[in-house]
Amino acid sequence: MNDRTKPFESGILIRRGLKLTHLRLVVALKETGQMSAAAAQLAISQPAASRMASEVEAIVGVPLYARHARGIVLTAYGERLADRARATLQGLDDAAREISEMERGMQGSVSIGAVTGPALDLVLPALRQARLTHPGISITVSVDTSDRLAEALMAARVDFFIGRILGDVDPKMFETRLIAEEPISLIVRSGHPLTRRTSVALEDCVAYDWVLQAPGGLLRRTVEAHLMARGIALPDKVLGTSSLLLTLAYISRSNAIAPVAKAAADFYGGEEGMNARIVELPVDEEIRVEPYSLILHAQRSLSPASEVMFEMIATAARAAPGQ
Repeated sequence: MNDRTKPFESGILIRRGLKLTHLRLVVALKETGQMSAAAAQLAISQPAASRMASEVEAIVGVPLYARHARGIVLTAYGERLADRARATLQGLDDAAREISEMERGMQGSVSIGAVTGPALDLVLPALRQARLTHPGISITVSVDTSDRLAEALMAARVDFFIGRILGDVDPKMFETRLIAEEPISLIVRSGHPLTRRTSVALEDCVAYDWVLQAPGGLLRRTVEAHLMARGIALPDKVLGTSSLLLTLAYISRSNAIAPVAKAAADFYGGEEGMNARIVELPVDEEIRVEPYSLILHAQRSLSPASEVMFEMIATAARAAPGQ
C-alpha cells in the first residue's frame, strides 16, 4: 500500500512532532514572505527559523515553500497549511478569551430567585444593566415564596435569592445580607368604591372580599396579624392564591381588595410599569413585611457570572431609597 492509498490517520502530524511554534512560523512566512521577518515575529534567529521550517517540511512530507530573489513563496501545500495554522491559532486565542471572560463573569449561566417586590425593585434593573454590560451572561429568574426559594437554593436550582429564611430550615446553611423591610399596598380596580375617598381606614376595607396568599404565607400572616393587633375583624370572604396573575385578574373584575408588595402595585398600576387599571388605596396606616435579604448557600461558592449579578443587585439594594 503506497502513501496515496493509505487511510487518513487522525493526529498524525502531532505524533510526528508538529508543534504550535511550527504553525506560528508557517503563518509568519505567509504574512512576511521573508525568513528573517518571520524569525523576528517569533523572536528567534534566522538560522533557527530556517531549521524550524525544514522540520515542518519533514513532518508534513511535502515542500512548503520555495526561495526566490526577494525571499520565499509558499507552495500550494504551504498555503493550505498556513491557512489551517492561522485558523488553529485563532481558535486557541478565542478559547483563551472565552475562558478569561468566563473567569471575569462575562459569560455563563445564572439562576436568581426573588420574592415579588425585590424581583421588580432590584432584579429587573439588574437585568437591564446586565444586558448592556454583560450580554454573554444567560439569566433565569424564579419568582416565588421565600420557603420555596430556600428549597431551590438548597437543591442548587438557584444560585442565590432575595427573600427570607422561614420555616424549619437550618439558618447555618445560609449567608444573608440584610436589605430592607417590604412595604405592602392594598390594591383594587380603578373605579372601586373606596377610591373615591382621600383616606381609607382598614375597618372600611374588611367589608369587601379579599385576595390573600394561601394560609401560612408570610404576606397573609403579616396582614392578618396587623389587623388583629388593631382589633379589626378579618375579612369574611377570602380567595386564597399565591398567583399574582390570578390576583390581578380577580380584583379587576370585582370589588375585591388584595395586599401586594408596593413594588408590584407601582409596577402594575403606574405609568412607568404596565399602567393597568389597578390603583392603590390611600390607606391611613402602613403595613410592612419583615425585612428581606440577599441569601447565599453557606457552603457553595458563586460562579464568576453569579458573582457579577449578585454584586449588581447588592449595589442596587444599597442605592435604594431608605438604605
